[in-house]
Amino acid sequence: MLMKRKFSFFSLLLIAMLMAAGCSNQQNEDSGSDSAEESNTETTETEEAAAEYPIVIQHAFGETTIEEKPERVATVAWSNHDVALALGVVPVGFSAANYGVQDDSGMLPWTAEKLEELGEENPNIFQDTDGLDFEAISDANPDVILAAYSGITQEEYDTLSQIAPVVAYQTSPWVASWREQVTYNSIGMGLEEEGKQLIADTEEVIEEKASQHPEFQGKKAAFVSIDAADLSKFYIYSETDPRGAFLTELGFEYPESITSEIDPSSFYIEVSAENSDMLNDADVFVTYGNENTLETLQADPILGKIPAVERGSIVVIEDNTPLAAAGTPSTLSINYTIDEYVELLSEAVSKVE
Repeated sequence: MLMKRKFSFFSLLLIAMLMAAGCSNQQNEDSGSDSAEESNTETTETEEAAAEYPIVIQHAFGETTIEEKPERVATVAWSNHDVALALGVVPVGFSAANYGVQDDSGMLPWTAEKLEELGEENPNIFQDTDGLDFEAISDANPDVILAAYSGITQEEYDTLSQIAPVVAYQTSPWVASWREQVTYNSIGMGLEEEGKQLIADTEEVIEEKASQHPEFQGKKAAFVSIDAADLSKFYIYSETDPRGAFLTELGFEYPESITSEIDPSSFYIEVSAENSDMLNDADVFVTYGNENTLETLQADPILGKIPAVERGSIVVIEDNTPLAAAGTPSTLSINYTIDEYVELLSEAVSKVE
């Protein structure tokens, strides 16, 4: 019998982003509406022929074998559902967003927009931000569970695998880029070719926006999390973390002073204020905060000496907003927020001599 087990599902993500978000576990609504069922089972002969079964996917916990094309797709963790939605499939259940949500829907705006476009009015959202709700996931009766971007443990993987085949992350938790999320989740759905096209389409959007901002080329940028209430330490995300990787896709370089210090298997490093010179080579850095963050940093006797802080070449993204959530991008969030993001970056770069 599957039991509902509490685990701090987003603990690593929350620590690094210094979030204070949480939702209580509760019973989910009945799994999926009729429109979701139709969306999940609608495939073309071309799609069926494109994938040969069984499919074997290698990942951090070993390998997953998918015997036949899944008709019912569930997702857990952050943004995996966006991959399914971008490919035109409404999941039979997906995890509630625990950050950046501006209402009680449990969804970020690009997710809600895509669901509306696909005709889904009553999505089945797992209230699992305080721990995986195995019972709700099982009740959704999925044929596959997508978790290419997640922090699931071996024990959680084993339990999920009793419900359905699981597409887990490749090497380490929370380091899969949006591109890797699409690659492995689409394979798990039997939509590998469609996934490749989605990647190409998204790359085209990014390349177009980057080409409009040649000032990004050659500039060094990093993504940082600084808590104004405790300036004794801060966090720098790695170049392989989706936040850092997206900056490099836009044309920035990640400072070697950072990349040389971060373990490739980790998505962030904790830095004491005394070692803030790690950021000295950054022309620009992005951080979460509010309208007072830059002023607070500039007034600090240690962090105020960081060159980017002194000149104000910082992008401060208001904490717990959709744009902040898009810092870890998905294909849907990129299209929804990229214009706003590149304008903020351009403004910061303009302050670099």
